[in-house]
Order: sequence, then structure tokens, then C-alpha cells
Amino acid sequence: MAKTEVAIIGSGHIGTDLMVKILRLSDRLTLSAMIGIDPESEGLAAARRLGVPTSHEGVSGLRRMPGFERIRLVFDATSAGAHRANADALAGDDITLVDLTPAAIGPFVVPAVNLDTHIGARNVNMVTCGGQATIPIVAAISRVAKVHYAEIVASIASKSAGPGTRANIDEFTDTTARGLERIGGATRGKAIIVLNPAEPPLIMRDSVICLCDPADREALVASVDRMVAEVQAHVPGYRLKHALQVEPVEAGLFEGAPAGLKVSAFLEIEGAGHHLPRYAGNLDIMTSAALATGERIAAARHREMAQ
Repeated sequence: MAKTEVAIIGSGHIGTDLMVKILRLSDRLTLSAMIGIDPESEGLAAARRLGVPTSHEGVSGLRRMPGFERIRLVFDATSAGAHRANADALAGDDITLVDLTPAAIGPFVVPAVNLDTHIGARNVNMVTCGGQATIPIVAAISRVAKVHYAEIVASIASKSAGPGTRANIDEFTDTTARGLERIGGATRGKAIIVLNPAEPPLIMRDSVICLCDPADREALVASVDRMVAEVQAHVPGYRLKHALQVEPVEAGLFEGAPAGLKVSAFLEIEGAGHHLPRYAGNLDIMTSAALATGERIAAARHREMAQ
């Protein structure tokens, strides 16, 4: 299959990790540009060392680069405000945007759950790190029983939470909760994030608690195990820390929830260590999900062109 030319906007740690993943892992994508706004950026310097064309003039610099007309996919690892401006600037081009910011201009996408539904969208959003980790579990439970309430707690190393994450805590909790509902299938979702200051830093851990209708325990376990394997296909460090816990609950444990089951899953996400430290699973799952999304969009484009 011919490779699709892509660009990354945002030369911070997330953009740099995504760059390394594309160069090392992808047989469908060719990285044709790494874009930043700081000429002294470490990410741009790393790109130049790896032979990737760069510009420090933002999306306007990208548009002026030789071969821009061949780029069909752009990953945006900047900020919500910058992504809105970038999306407007690229709106007239035949380009799909994969958004790693909280802007959420396009539909929320979790590759293992709903990417096929939005494969033709011009702008897709990667939700949040907590969403990428926990929405698949809620969706897996929803395949077996109606989920009335889903609550997740994402615990990440304080060292892996940059200024963008810290400035957008409210957006994180709101966006993740909406993802639990829209993609995971929960009637109501709630998300909590914990920045763990432990030294040495601990890898990302997530707790998922669902209140659902009565269902066969073995069917729930099988559905969750199947989903974990699907996520592991693009995030090898994604795993259940303990066996799925299923217990009966009385009505009223949560307002509006009938008697049924409480299903609890405890996850651990270890980063691949490509550019970011292994404890930064919260960042690695975002770049891994973005790469998986970009590759499948590229494959869909090739199939469409071949028809």
C-alpha cells in the first residue's frame, strides 16, 4: 500500500513522541513535516536530526512548505485555541485533522470502539487520555448490559502532567464524562483525575466502576477481555491490573439506577518509552490512539481511491 503523507503541528513532548512513533512503527504514513512556533524547540531540533522537514512558523509555514499539496493528514498536538485556528486555516484543503487537543470540533473517537463510524470525518478528536483508557471498558460492559452510571478515576504521575493538562482539568473531567456517555453508552458518566506526586513516578492507573442491569458474569468478563486485547493492538502497555469484579447491588445506589450489578475494572497503562518515559502512559495512550486513527483513516482513503 502506498504511504500517505502527513504532518504534525505541535513540537512539544506529545508531538515529538508521535513523530517517533510514525517513523518507527508506521508502514502506512510518511511524516513530511514537523511544525512548531519556537525556532529553538527541542522537538523541531529532533525532527531535523531525523531528517524530517520543519517549520517554526505554525500552520502558515506548513502551507508554504514544498509538497504541502500532497499532505492528506495533519495531527494537531497544540492547544484547543490553536487547533480552532489551525482547522480554519486548513478548511479549504483536502486534509483530515486528527485533534489531540480539547477543542473537540469534530466527533470524539476511540479507535477500538467507534472509529469506523467516523472514518470519513474531516476532523476527529482523541477525547482525553482518561477517555482513551476507560471508554473502551464502559463500551465493553454496555455490549452486554445497559450501563446506568459509569465513574472513572484516572491517576497519572504529576511529572507527566504538563501546563496544558493542569490548565484544563475542568475540560478533562467534562470531556471524559461526555465520552463515557456518547461512546461508552452510559446513561450518566463522571470522571475524576488525580495527579500523583509520588517519587519515583507511578505509571498511569485507572479505575472504572459501572452500575448496570443484571447480566451473565462470564459474558461481561469475555466482553471486557476482548476489548482489552483490541486496545492492546495499538497500546501494548494497556492491561487489567486485577480480574474484573462483578457484584450485585440494590436499587438506589445511584439516583435512577435500578437493582443490578456493580462492575469494577482496574487498569494500568505503561508507556512504550519511545520518547516519553514509561510512566507517562497518559501521554503514550494519546499518541498511540492518534497513530492508530491516522493509519486507519489513511487505509480508508486508499480504498476509496482504488474503487
